Amino acid sequence: MAKDRSRDFQKYADMLELPHHVSATHPPMDAAERAAQFAPFAALTGYGDAVRERARLTKARPQLDEEEMEQINRKLLWLRGHPEEKPEIAVTYFLPDRKKEGGALMQVRGRLKKILEGKGRLLMEDGRSVPIRDLVEIHIVDRSFTPQL
Repeated sequence: MAKDRSRDFQKYADMLELPHHVSATHPPMDAAERAAQFAPFAALTGYGDAVRERARLTKARPQLDEEEMEQINRKLLWLRGHPEEKPEIAVTYFLPDRKKEGGALMQVRGRLKKILEGKGRLLMEDGRSVPIRDLVEIHIVDRSFTPQL
C-alpha cells in the first residue's frame, strides 16, 4: 500500500511546484460561497411538510346518541332561560381540521355571556365563541346554579 502512494506521488511531483491557477474570467469565491455549493438542499420542496401533515393525527367527529343530544339541549334551554345568572360552564366541542378529515376535541371553560341563537354560537365573557352544532358536552360548573336537568 505504501508503494502505491509513493508511486502516485511521483506521478504528480512535477505539478507540486506550479503556481495555483487563477481564472481570468471568474473572480475567486469567498469561503461562504464555496461552502454553499456543498450545503444540503431539499430535492423535493415541500416533501417534509407533506410527510409531517400526513403523520399528524386527527380524531373522528364524535357521534352523539339521542340521550346525549337531549342532555345538551336541556342544558342549552336552561342556560337560555337564565341569561342574567351568567353561570360558569365547561364545554367540549369538536373542531374540524382545515386540512384533512377529522379534527380535535377542544375544551372551553368560563362564564357564559349569551347564546347567539341566530349565529348558533355560545359567547363567553372573555370573547371566545363556541359553535353549538359542534358541542359534545356541557357542564354547568357553578354549584350555585345547579339546575335540575
